[in-house]
Amino acid sequence: MLQKILEIMFSHGRWMMILQGLGTTLLIALCAVLMGTILGCIFAIFKLSNSKILNAISNVYTTLIRGIPMATQLMICYFVIFSPLGVRNTVLVAIISFGVNSGAYCTEIFRAGINGVDKGQMEAGRSLGLNWAQTMFAIIIPQAFKTILPTFASEFITLIKETSVASFIAVVDLQKACDNIRNATYNAWVPLLSCALVYLILTVGLTKIFSAIETKVAKSEKK
Repeated sequence: MLQKILEIMFSHGRWMMILQGLGTTLLIALCAVLMGTILGCIFAIFKLSNSKILNAISNVYTTLIRGIPMATQLMICYFVIFSPLGVRNTVLVAIISFGVNSGAYCTEIFRAGINGVDKGQMEAGRSLGLNWAQTMFAIIIPQAFKTILPTFASEFITLIKETSVASFIAVVDLQKACDNIRNATYNAWVPLLSCALVYLILTVGLTKIFSAIETKVAKSEKK
């Protein structure tokens, strides 16, 4: 049995396919969460501003993105938007799609975090001569980040698992690499269980890393 497993996973350099797929998965997830964080900050501020136009833009964005399945968004982004423009880089399209999707969820995460900061902090910043934007970025957002860290970590971990649908537009990520091995070997359980194991290791490892960061942040606040 062990010999068969080793033959399936290591002959013809198949293990390299998994490593390359894992690299693509991590690239998409890391770039998407960075893009989502930036978009989330921007649209959260839009939602909290006194401008009705900015409020409306943010509400439309979060409603549309959170109301449409990720797989559908991905295919719309590739086949409807980018493909007609001649953009064939599926990894780039996946990063943009997942980034925009993550941004909608980060918007609500950041909005809740900012609302959780004592309103007196804004007044204190303004009394020191800072304008609204300076107070927001120098005082409010750093405090809000400590509050939203667990939820933000959960969003990142969820995003890594959601990238498995990137294969819908022919991205050779971890899921697609294992699926290719399944098709080549006519064996489903070895490559698919291997794929599940890698995802499990990733999510558990990241959960522990973020837990350690949360503990460190909590200790720093007590000092």
